[in-house]
Amino acid sequence: MRKHVLSAMTAHAAAQYPREACGLLLAIGTKQKYYPCRNSSIEPTEEFRIDPEDYAAAEDVGEVIGIFHSHPDATSRPSPHDLAMCESTALPWHILSWPEGDLRSITPTGNTPLLNRPFVHGAWDCWQVCADWYKREWGLEFEAFKREEGWWESAEAESLYESNYAAAGFVRVDRPQRGDMIVMAVGRTAHPNHAGIYLGTDPALPGEDSNAFGPGPFLLHHLYGRPSEIIVFGGPWLERSRLILRHVDAKSMETAGNAPA
Repeated sequence: MRKHVLSAMTAHAAAQYPREACGLLLAIGTKQKYYPCRNSSIEPTEEFRIDPEDYAAAEDVGEVIGIFHSHPDATSRPSPHDLAMCESTALPWHILSWPEGDLRSITPTGNTPLLNRPFVHGAWDCWQVCADWYKREWGLEFEAFKREEGWWESAEAESLYESNYAAAGFVRVDRPQRGDMIVMAVGRTAHPNHAGIYLGTDPALPGEDSNAFGPGPFLLHHLYGRPSEIIVFGGPWLERSRLILRHVDAKSMETAGNAPA
């Protein structure tokens, strides 16, 4: 971290205290510059959201090579949300405790485990664990899918899974096979609001211990407020199912799986 950049970040954190300061580290040719942004979060003392207009303006100045925010009256230890969003943005994150003044930087690993990741809506959630499975198992990649907290609660709001599955390359089918996405309605919801990957009778995930036993069938999912996990797909989970979705490229990639009785 170059001294003038650190000085600018520190000054911004001090000026915004007790709110979280936030901004962007830019590369302009061979130079680096800190670009302070507005925190548009509705709870700015607890979290930050870089104002979209400020982000766009910063991109006109230089290349975004890092994201900065402060932790007022807290350590520089990254929260689960920080870790998740660092992976999601694929950029280094720089966290400054204030007024302590300790700076810590984290970098994306690009290989977050599918299992036991903490829940962070919009970054590590049910859609993301599905998207990550498709990328690792089949090499499929999807555009970043923006979703606001609580989108499923209002009947007037867009039903995100139902409205977007076709554009993402999925079609509806009647019976699942390994690799299909099961969309469910969980809790008090106006729309199907949860999804998981149907694994059939094989719960194996390369390089990870699924701790799943029995004949299955199995489902990889990430329920709100819980770590991601593999469960037996049947009973109440089967009753909650609303859509069985198969990617159009599945025929060349899938292996056989068994449908639940």
